Amino acid sequence: MSDFIQLHVLTAYPPANLNRDDLGRPKTAIMGGAKRLRVSSQSLKRTWRVSDVFQQAMDGNSGTRTKRLGGNVLEQLTDAGIADKKARAWAHAIAKVFGEVPKDSVETRQLVHVGPEEQQAVDALVAKLIEEQRAPEDEELALLREKPRAVDIALFGRVLAASPKYNVDAACQVAHAITVHRAEVEDDYFTAVDDLNPGDEDRGAGHIGELGFGAGLFYLYVCIDRQLLIENLDGDAELADRGVAALVDAITMTSPKGKQNSFGSRARAVYALAERGGQQPRSLSVAFLRPVAGDDHGSEAIRNLEQQAQRFDDVYGPGADGRYALCTLDAGQPQLDGVDAYGSLDGLHGFVTGSLA
Repeated sequence: MSDFIQLHVLTAYPPANLNRDDLGRPKTAIMGGAKRLRVSSQSLKRTWRVSDVFQQAMDGNSGTRTKRLGGNVLEQLTDAGIADKKARAWAHAIAKVFGEVPKDSVETRQLVHVGPEEQQAVDALVAKLIEEQRAPEDEELALLREKPRAVDIALFGRVLAASPKYNVDAACQVAHAITVHRAEVEDDYFTAVDDLNPGDEDRGAGHIGELGFGAGLFYLYVCIDRQLLIENLDGDAELADRGVAALVDAITMTSPKGKQNSFGSRARAVYALAERGGQQPRSLSVAFLRPVAGDDHGSEAIRNLEQQAQRFDDVYGPGADGRYALCTLDAGQPQLDGVDAYGSLDGLHGFVTGSLA
């Protein structure tokens, strides 16, 4: 039976440009007839995957997404004294295992997510080729693994068009985060002063520019299929639970890096609701179809979210076998069956990784 872990998270950001569009301005979306600020799921997943909290918790059980695997092989070979022509041919053969490689290149056309044991196999093969001064043989190029022990690959999946046998179905789905209220992109007109200009003749700015920004309270929905995650990790439930706990930490405590030096907009979640059970998953974004409009966006958003979850329960039956929530705002008492009081991050860890029996 499926065991779905659903996370509903609210995070408040001050003026920021977390995730830019093609014009360098914050991304937006229209929902309920109102413009909202948006952070894409792609931006969020990379933020979590490469964050210190996730990487440290995984400690060798995370992958690397790159086009440059062949380039690294080429560098190792040439550094060891292998002639350039031979080194390029050998690196091309190894890179081709992981994806399409142009004829005169050693880089794959697409990014490929490489698991730690796959990288170790590549490194071992390169060391052997250097030692024996020869090209790789066909049987030595079996470098891919069907179930790599990389939690980020198990969570977010990978597609290898040239080798679909080694594709991994994502166990985690991530929605685009949107503000719970109306929001507009504003422009920051700024100037920079030339430190070596005394201003005797020219008192003008050394540089003039504009930068888009926005601020708001974002709703994020994440769904994890725990059983699929365990299957992706070849049955290792302990590693799967470590991965879920690390992901919860990354979701609640890390921020996209876009323009952080300009805005210092690092934030932590102000509210998180976790649900577990075999019921069909559903987002609670409809709670914000009508934009939050009061003076206390945080408390109103929490109230709307919990009331919407309760309405779904009243109509369709309980949406989860268990629930746990944390809150850093003065939002009063929870208004959702199964949540008697707000807890802590440690408590949330225990809930998402423990038994519901």
